[in-house]
Amino acid sequence: MMHKTLCLILLLAVSGLAQAKTPDQLRAEFIAEMVSKYGFSKREVTHTLYKAQLRRPILEAIARPAEKVLNWSEYRAIFLTPSRIQGGVAFWRQHADALARAEREYGVPPQIIVAILGVETRYGANTGNYRVLDALHTLGFHYPKRGAFFREQLSHFLRFTREEKLEPVAPTGSYAGAMGMPQFMPDSFRSYAVDFDGDGHRDIWHSPDDVIGSVANYFAKKGAWTAGAAVAQPLAGMDSVPQALVDAGAKPSLEAGQLTAAGIALDPPPAPGTRLSLLEFDTNDGKEYWVGMNNFYSIMRYNPRTKYAMAVYQLSEAIREQYYAQASGAHVAG
Repeated sequence: MMHKTLCLILLLAVSGLAQAKTPDQLRAEFIAEMVSKYGFSKREVTHTLYKAQLRRPILEAIARPAEKVLNWSEYRAIFLTPSRIQGGVAFWRQHADALARAEREYGVPPQIIVAILGVETRYGANTGNYRVLDALHTLGFHYPKRGAFFREQLSHFLRFTREEKLEPVAPTGSYAGAMGMPQFMPDSFRSYAVDFDGDGHRDIWHSPDDVIGSVANYFAKKGAWTAGAAVAQPLAGMDSVPQALVDAGAKPSLEAGQLTAAGIALDPPPAPGTRLSLLEFDTNDGKEYWVGMNNFYSIMRYNPRTKYAMAVYQLSEAIREQYYAQASGAHVAG
């Protein structure tokens, strides 16, 4: 019996190896799909992929073991810095008209848009130096663990470079193919990027207006941002909460009555029917609790980690406070 079991395991393993496709086979299938589904010529796609370079540092970066998991205090310290806050104030001042127009058209406040750019790329200072074509080609055909995802992104990339009349070798981004100031993946670019400066192109690398409009559009459409609504409330002075409420997840699903029954009071109280989430963060000084609203989960549609969303929210609040404090000081001084 043991012998038969071992033989079966070996047979399945050999079968799996036999079914694994080589990069050349995957590339041939990709080319055929781009031709049949999206109207590219075989010569065109083949020539573009021929220009792509296999970048070993990209494979090393994506396979690198995760760094030490940071608690909220350590994570917060990366993003809530005086330089990043002041950088956001400066960006807001410089692009106040576009930010105000984005809020009018999409309902997303300036501080949220600015904070996203501050967290993602320090307001465009660090957008990534890899050619997007190289990144997506390398991961699509040489990283089996998530190859299908990156081949889909490569498909979107080739389609949007055709739509925007860009040379595929020109756009740059992160090692994972995230692009421009807001670090959109190609599918997000095609779905949410907008021509906010009216020049006929969607440019999230060099046009701050397009970047601002695109982030606002992303939040309004994918994030379902609720204009004028709260994002999150801190629960000060609470040492513990029912774990079941935390385990319900970051997507708002709790009723206010469930929190009230657990001794959690909200001030101001939420509107009737509002769904909430209870968020728990590990800090250097113990647990920290927050109540999240729909707009907090909207930030998580940009990046699904609660620490990321909280960093964006707290940075946005710090930027907003500094922006209006400095504006008020300048007005008084004048």
